Amino acid sequence: MRSPEIRGLRVVRGGAVQGMRPVKVIAVTGGKGGVGKTSVAVSLATALAAGGQRVMLLDGDLGLANVDVFLGLTPRHTMAQVLSGERRLEEVVLDTPQGFKVVPGASGVAALATLGAAEHLGIVQGFSSLATGLDVLIVDTAAGIAHGVLQFSQAAQQVLLVVCDEPASLTDAYALVKVLSRNHGVRSFRVLANRIRGADGGESLYRNLERVTTRFLDVTLEFAGTIPEDPWLPRANREQRTVLEVAPGSPAAIAFKKLAGAVDKWPVPAGPRGNVEFFMERLVGRRERRLEVVQ
Repeated sequence: MRSPEIRGLRVVRGGAVQGMRPVKVIAVTGGKGGVGKTSVAVSLATALAAGGQRVMLLDGDLGLANVDVFLGLTPRHTMAQVLSGERRLEEVVLDTPQGFKVVPGASGVAALATLGAAEHLGIVQGFSSLATGLDVLIVDTAAGIAHGVLQFSQAAQQVLLVVCDEPASLTDAYALVKVLSRNHGVRSFRVLANRIRGADGGESLYRNLERVTTRFLDVTLEFAGTIPEDPWLPRANREQRTVLEVAPGSPAAIAFKKLAGAVDKWPVPAGPRGNVEFFMERLVGRRERRLEVVQ
């Protein structure tokens, strides 16, 4: 699989691209499958877009992608074709009825789950050109501690760790925080409690995780909020729409709007760290390389 040629860009040495505006990059991740990570990513993107933010959602589960399924989209092209050089990245991007853009993965393509540096570099080039006019990039990672999950999480500015009220969720979330902090230098995490029953259940879950991480790891956890258990959530999933569309006044929809308001206040690093390009370069581990627009 060869790296695609992205017309209008070239790889050069040096610092960040001149004129690139800061873009908030958020990795939505979780220690295990089934915590509602993709539902959170899609709903957060919807809430941010409804608030006037220009949002792009990257399906970072490149081997078992399902963001398009959640939204009832039918991609004509996939990331597999981008990586093979058959299609440009902008040909893959989809516009959603919810007002944000989606970069779909390629479900079932095993090779995409273990990309090499050359293939990732092609994604770097493409995303750098797409970053114009973007406020927020949300990356829906795969579950667990696979290489791709770690790469996306360490490259993002903010890591939103989704947990639910199951012992395995907390155990696997701790394992992910441990690996990211000790092996990849990630020291800050925001924890979102999902599908929680009871008014104080989410914060209690967060405290349990914080208690263990504070004792054994050199990390900082912040409570991002709670998404309550809501019968409208499974109904929205069945209809391949978000809960904000199906039931905008439901408890879950209100919680996502509140989360979007909090995310809007999260800081964006100044300088190169605030560029999508920087995020993608960290993804391939080539901080000394940059992309420059060719006039």
